[in-house]
Amino acid sequence: MTAEATLAPALSHGRLIPVTVHFDDLDALGLLHNARYPLLVERAWTELWHGNGVRFEGDWTAAGDACNAVRELRVTYDAPVTRPGTYGVHLWLDRLGTTGLTYGFRFCSADGTVTYARGTRVLVRLDATTLRPAPWSEAFRDAARELLRPDA
Repeated sequence: MTAEATLAPALSHGRLIPVTVHFDDLDALGLLHNARYPLLVERAWTELWHGNGVRFEGDWTAAGDACNAVRELRVTYDAPVTRPGTYGVHLWLDRLGTTGLTYGFRFCSADGTVTYARGTRVLVRLDATTLRPAPWSEAFRDAARELLRPDA
């Protein structure tokens, strides 16, 4: 972790979703606990996909494209978050495959200019019955294409 957060240019791709860091998200030293970053990123993705009509209500068969599993998660922490408040999660897709995707994220200031952490996560779409890889629906693919990084 470096002493200073990384400055980022204005968003050229993806979406910036607001998230809230609460006092109880901080550890004993007053820093955002490392395990909270992926949780807050997940909440931002949930917000984004709910806006596109993708929901998971606990029924794997009805979940459709929300029936997926994490294959890989990588996070790099650039600078500590030291106070509660409103922040942002910049989300985009690096790759959209037939049954999987890789998305990128930055945990950042609310305006997206300061980066505190960044990473990638690989998801695999699953068949609800067999739990084997299954193709994304066309509706999901259409919504997801809007999030693809231009040079992806």
